[in-house]
Amino acid sequence: MNAMHQHMIDTYRATQHGTRIPPQPGRHDWQAARELTSQALTRPRPPRPPGRLRTALRRLAGRPPTTP
Repeated sequence: MNAMHQHMIDTYRATQHGTRIPPQPGRHDWQAARELTSQALTRPRPPRPPGRLRTALRRLAGRPPTTP
């Protein structure tokens, strides 16, 4: 079953129950992507771990330590 089949089933159920019909698949994809991008840009980043902890985590991940 693809997205269009699921939309047809959801539309049928919505009309039977008297609720709103869902939007068509792919209709608001650009708007959703734009909102996610803007949220990611405005969300504050978590603080970086201190130097020694960061070095240990990089070593465990198999990456070479960086020099500051």
